[in-house]
Amino acid sequence: MKISYRWLTEWADTDLAAEEVAERFTLAGLEVDSVEPVAPPLDGVVVGEIIAIEPHPDADRLRVCTVQGDSEQRTIVCGAPNARAGLKAPLATLGTKLPGGMKIKPAKLRGVASSGMLCSEPELGLGEDAGGLMELPADAPTGEPLATYLGLDDKVLEIDLTPNRADCLSLRGLVRELGAIEGCPVRYPAIEPVESESQRAVGIELQSPEDCPRYIGRVIEGIDAQAATPTWMVEKLRRCGIRSLGPIVDVTNYVLLELGQPMHAFDLAAIAGGVRVRRAVKGDRITLLDGQEIEPDEDMLLIADHDKPLALGGVMGGLDSAVGEQTRDILLESAWFNPVVISGRARRLGLATESAHRFERGVDPQLQRTAVERATALILEITGGRAGPVCEQLQDQYLPDTRSVRLRLERINRVLGSELDGDEVAGILERLDMRIERKNDEFLVEAPSARRDIEIEADLIEEVARIYGYDRLPSRRPGGRLTLNMPAETQLPERLVRQQLAARGFQQVMTWSFVGLDRLEAFGLNQGAQPLANPLSRDMAVLRTSLLPGMIEVAGRNLRRQHDSFRLFECGACFVAGDTGFDERERLGLLMTGAVSGEHFSGPARKSDFFDLKGEIEHLLERNAIQGEIRFQPCDRQWLHPGRSAELLIDGRLAGWLGQLHPALQRDLDLAQAVFVAELDLASVSRSGLPAHHDTGRFPAVRRDLAIVVDDRHAAADLLDCIGKEVGNLLEKALVFDQYRGEGIESGCRSLAIGLIFRDVSRTLKDSEVDELIKRLVARLEERFGAKLRG
Repeated sequence: MKISYRWLTEWADTDLAAEEVAERFTLAGLEVDSVEPVAPPLDGVVVGEIIAIEPHPDADRLRVCTVQGDSEQRTIVCGAPNARAGLKAPLATLGTKLPGGMKIKPAKLRGVASSGMLCSEPELGLGEDAGGLMELPADAPTGEPLATYLGLDDKVLEIDLTPNRADCLSLRGLVRELGAIEGCPVRYPAIEPVESESQRAVGIELQSPEDCPRYIGRVIEGIDAQAATPTWMVEKLRRCGIRSLGPIVDVTNYVLLELGQPMHAFDLAAIAGGVRVRRAVKGDRITLLDGQEIEPDEDMLLIADHDKPLALGGVMGGLDSAVGEQTRDILLESAWFNPVVISGRARRLGLATESAHRFERGVDPQLQRTAVERATALILEITGGRAGPVCEQLQDQYLPDTRSVRLRLERINRVLGSELDGDEVAGILERLDMRIERKNDEFLVEAPSARRDIEIEADLIEEVARIYGYDRLPSRRPGGRLTLNMPAETQLPERLVRQQLAARGFQQVMTWSFVGLDRLEAFGLNQGAQPLANPLSRDMAVLRTSLLPGMIEVAGRNLRRQHDSFRLFECGACFVAGDTGFDERERLGLLMTGAVSGEHFSGPARKSDFFDLKGEIEHLLERNAIQGEIRFQPCDRQWLHPGRSAELLIDGRLAGWLGQLHPALQRDLDLAQAVFVAELDLASVSRSGLPAHHDTGRFPAVRRDLAIVVDDRHAAADLLDCIGKEVGNLLEKALVFDQYRGEGIESGCRSLAIGLIFRDVSRTLKDSEVDELIKRLVARLEERFGAKLRG
């Protein structure tokens, strides 16, 4: 938000300099980013008048002008197309240094002496119109310094407002703030109703009253659309970052800045029947003022007549109904739009307009009639015409309610650590235009309709603190004892997990927490996806339920750039909405693709497979001594290869999944090679066991290897579980070191080679004891799994 310091002081009676005002605003929570002069130094530039003009004798595009300046007439050669006798324009006299660094010196142009320079807006740093000389009003006093005439001894404050302070997106709101902060008198201009001189009106229908509960229209007939906007208005608009576009548009922009109410003017001749405020329907098309032709979505609000859309409600007007130089009759619009139906619509179309910026944050719902009266008076003053009656359609049950909030003095002083008295608090609230009912040290406060951010007692306490001054509040150390919440020794820091994965060749990525719903549906991960109220785009419409879509997108981008071997990991939150509430969990995602090792004279490159990924997870779990019984078992997830996937269980609870991306999904996503992915619950794989001493044993171990033929439907993990339970504490370790299918093995079966290491911590085991254990173990495996010794 840009605002002129001079314009502020027209309404607020303050002696503060611009920089001091900026400091006060910043201390009160309205951060001022910059304070800049409205124009560069223009010493030597005066109001000049072209007395006479003649063609240049040796150049078709140049003309020789006789110009009256400060005290004498001078000859100036000029090529501007709008140079003409009687025109008043800025004159840079000899010796003047222009903002671009040019110094004005006597010169000869095609043999004709020129003693000065007539200037355009860009040459003076006062605008962007380089199509000709900067035209000044006919009553501009010739010879007066331009800076004095235009009041350029001014500064512009650029204020970075938070979204909840939409009330300060106007001069009126900022003046109210300044008056409250400084306690200075504030002079709001009197806005009187304009009497109707015409009976012409337009019918208004609210077909979507929950989106637009208040719509005001007023016809003004017989305007002169080619009238010149007064210089004072053009300058105020320019200093606030808005260029002049003609008297009608300038007035609506002026009221927008002055009061904070976005307005629009339609060419009345382009309206068929009347105005209808409705949602868009299939088949609606409209060309906007920027020339963009759109087919609005059905959640967008339209201002339409009985035949066609006229404007995109709260965002931008239509080109076909825009006011032009030939317009004689207009319809002024002033409405209140629900922020919900405006928010995000402009961004979806790639637009950023002042109207949408205000409507999506919330406009004062009681301001519309005042704005119409103010705009009507200005238009009649500038362009002439006859105003019709004010036509209003209102369904106030859909307007925001004003609410009263209880405020306690004791609570204020306890929260702020202050010692304010009741009169001081009452004075602050009244300067903020709040209505109060006081009973001893309690207040019942009703905020002005523009302050939609005042809802609870804490909001009012914040207002008191802001206006009183954060810098004036006492600084005190908190009392009591502070306890440091130390993480448990068994909790593995996330930082350590990241470092370990990086040491194993993984690279960390960070992807968006927002994804498109269609992306989640492609993976079958859309269940519980939480939609966003105001998404940045359709590709970021919901919160992610898994890290997988984002990581696959990164992998695809790298594969398309011929990076075909890499390992990625990501630590991030995933979100699932369910019947019992909202679940947010930290997850660890892994991704591998390409070669495990490069080409080498000792052998060819080897591609990653499922067991490489499984091995990395096992290494992570073993490296950090993760507590609990760890088990991998086959799983059936639609985004994973059915024969190369597994679930990770810790103490019987699901802790994650891993596997190869399903070939059909790989093909649909246009991935050139197999990709192996895993996603683990970060909390489950971060519970580390405490270091503990274990005696390696003084007595020797005994190893026996078994080759067992078993049906493919039995997992190796089930066999190892059975062996552990059967042997008990004498079994130190059991591992599968080979698997064979082929000649000599029945179809549907496989041979597993299992190494068993036995040890007794108190004595040396005898061969006969171990042989008896093996015999009993083989019998148990045959009984439960139908397993047989091979050979």
